[in-house]
Amino acid sequence: MQYKDHLSDYYSWDQMTHADSWLLFPQNIGPFLTIDETSLSQGELYTIVTNKSAHGKKGTIVAMVKGTEAEKVIDVLMKMPGRIRDKVKEVTLDMAASMVKIISRCFPNATRVTDRFHVQQLAFDALQELRIKYRWEAIEEENKQMLQAKQQNKAFKSEELANGDSPKQLLARSRYLLFKCSSKWTDSQTERAQILFERYPLLKQAYDLAMKLNFIFDKTTDKGIAFTRLARWYDEVEKLALESFQVVSRSIQAHYLTILNFFDNRSTNAAAESFNAKIKAFRAASRGVTDVKFFLFRLSKIYA
Repeated sequence: MQYKDHLSDYYSWDQMTHADSWLLFPQNIGPFLTIDETSLSQGELYTIVTNKSAHGKKGTIVAMVKGTEAEKVIDVLMKMPGRIRDKVKEVTLDMAASMVKIISRCFPNATRVTDRFHVQQLAFDALQELRIKYRWEAIEEENKQMLQAKQQNKAFKSEELANGDSPKQLLARSRYLLFKCSSKWTDSQTERAQILFERYPLLKQAYDLAMKLNFIFDKTTDKGIAFTRLARWYDEVEKLALESFQVVSRSIQAHYLTILNFFDNRSTNAAAESFNAKIKAFRAASRGVTDVKFFLFRLSKIYA
């Protein structure tokens, strides 16, 4: 309170009247921006535009707008003169339609780049969905066996696999290894994966698909080659005939051009994710957000 009321210039801050709704710092705009959403407190979302060139330091925040509604964000960003907005050459974003609308309207000269990590996350989500489906089936099968043993007055003993796991434990404990390349598995994860894939071959095919998508982003440097490799990846998804992966495939096709723009400069939204982590750390150091305006004032002092 001493800092807020007497030591800071909070009460003369030129953005205080609207700070909890929006903040705008046109002087921080640069040729390469990111747009993402972040939570301040109690799940309240803010859309945040940041300047990559500031590297998460002073001059990072270009705008913060309460909510994710496209028109509200557009109204705030349009307060900047067109000559300033026209300086933006590239913006990285996720696949949300609202984000696409915001960038198209406010930065018409900028190349839109769909963040590769959001694309890869879709594939991993589809893979985990299949693992969870098998896990529920394993739990239900064990429940049936327990009931049957009870009805026959027999002691129940769950099936034990070669590594000591039961089928439901195998599926539960395989979660993290499915996110990793096989070359990074530990010995126990390698053993578990071998048992898992022998028992659930469809899960092995889904894992291979997710890893192939990773390979395209990690190892491809030419946009034309990336185009070809993604087309082949679509064909493999069609052959697998897993609905969750076909949803991923359709999502990628809907954002095909902006995903391919990644291969021009290999731009990602990593800067935005890193900045979100800084906001969370700052929030934790402040022991939560009780006064949103003052919190944003302090945030802007450091990062704007």
